[in-house]
Amino acid sequence: MAPTLRRVTAMAPLHLEVLAGAAALDRQVRWVAVSELEDPTPFLEGGELVLTTGMRLDAGNALPYVSRLVARGVTGLGFGVGLTHEDVPADLIEAAAEAGLPLVEVPRDTPFIAIGKAVSELLAAEQYEEISRAFAAQGRLTRAALQPEGMSAVIERLAREIDGWALLLDPAGAVRHAARTGQPAARARALEPELARLRAPGAPSSIALSVPGEHVIVQPLGRRGFFAVGSTRPFTPVGHTIVNAAGSLLTLGLEQGREQRAAERRVHAAVLRLLLAGERAAAGETLAAMDEELPAEPFVVLACDTDEPPAHGLPYGGLTVVLAGQEEAEGVIARVARRGRVGASGPVAYAELALGLDQAERALASAAPIARFPELAGQGLLSLLDPAAAAAFSAALLAPLREYGSRADLIESLRAYLACNGHWDAAAQRLGVHRHTLRYRMKRVSELLGRDLDDPAARAELWIALSYGSV
Repeated sequence: MAPTLRRVTAMAPLHLEVLAGAAALDRQVRWVAVSELEDPTPFLEGGELVLTTGMRLDAGNALPYVSRLVARGVTGLGFGVGLTHEDVPADLIEAAAEAGLPLVEVPRDTPFIAIGKAVSELLAAEQYEEISRAFAAQGRLTRAALQPEGMSAVIERLAREIDGWALLLDPAGAVRHAARTGQPAARARALEPELARLRAPGAPSSIALSVPGEHVIVQPLGRRGFFAVGSTRPFTPVGHTIVNAAGSLLTLGLEQGREQRAAERRVHAAVLRLLLAGERAAAGETLAAMDEELPAEPFVVLACDTDEPPAHGLPYGGLTVVLAGQEEAEGVIARVARRGRVGASGPVAYAELALGLDQAERALASAAPIARFPELAGQGLLSLLDPAAAAAFSAALLAPLREYGSRADLIESLRAYLACNGHWDAAAQRLGVHRHTLRYRMKRVSELLGRDLDDPAARAELWIALSYGSV
């Protein structure tokens, strides 16, 4: 921030005296310009302290001269006495007072260059202070990034540093962390047009917005998401430096977090394999090393299809599986449903984990966005069957389809065909294939199994087999 005219006039060695416009002394002096031109404004940018000895000023042109300076945005006018004029002209003082332009008398013993040097030194000192503040802020942001809270701590610190609000958004634009803002979801929705611009090819590195009463910056974090900050005051160069530093820390933190999450998912995948192999004790010990534990029996198996896997989820193919105690299952289901789809099994024990996985997957196939296996049509009768006997029956009946060139699409096509009650168009649409392709597949299924798919008894047997089969 540039020094104010009040600070410059208060410097005792300069012996400056304010003659008019004292109410506007808090304006910033961005430079000192010396000019004896009757109209120096073409050579000014605004914010200058203009110094003159009044060589071309007289009673007739004082008012136009002041008016031009005010229109250009000049901070103040310094008038040197003892050369062209022994005193500051009364007409000039009157014009400056009426216009609200600070008018300063510069004595003969104070050279203009001394004022220029003083302002330059103040500007240099301000720049040094700004750089120091930027370094200090970067240090505080870095320490925040090292805290256990990680990215949320950085967002909190950033909001305080800019005296505004901050949001960390995921790639879809949903809020991950928010600081010092009410209704963060509404703010995120308002930023959707800017996020779309940043996703487009050739997008800018950041977007700055100014609306009445607020200034906003939005930046992408690689492919990991976005962050946005806002303040009631315009962002200074120091402010931009702080925002850019936070962006670097957030990008690094998200990348490191991604690697950590990938490592945790590998461990969780191994835990699921141990459980399926009957090694419950080893699975529990592995989770205990991560300060996690297995739920008590019976539990519910949740198959989750979401862009943000739930905490402590177990990777399973392209899905994430959660083993949830019966009391907490509904809460987990609700959280996952807000970001994707979830299928829930009936209550199972660890010895029945494979059955629970199968039920959860079948429920997921019908989820919009939630489905529970016990509530699916036809599952009440299936629950009366012995799981082991039903699984053996399924394996024997469906073996020709599994052995036919590893054509898993035959089994899935049969499942869709039966689920749609033999309606070709509906089943083909569900599979995403042409109905003629589905007719060919069902013909091959009928030939391999030696069953008429139009026979209701055959359909019932096949549906039972598919309900217990592992594909």
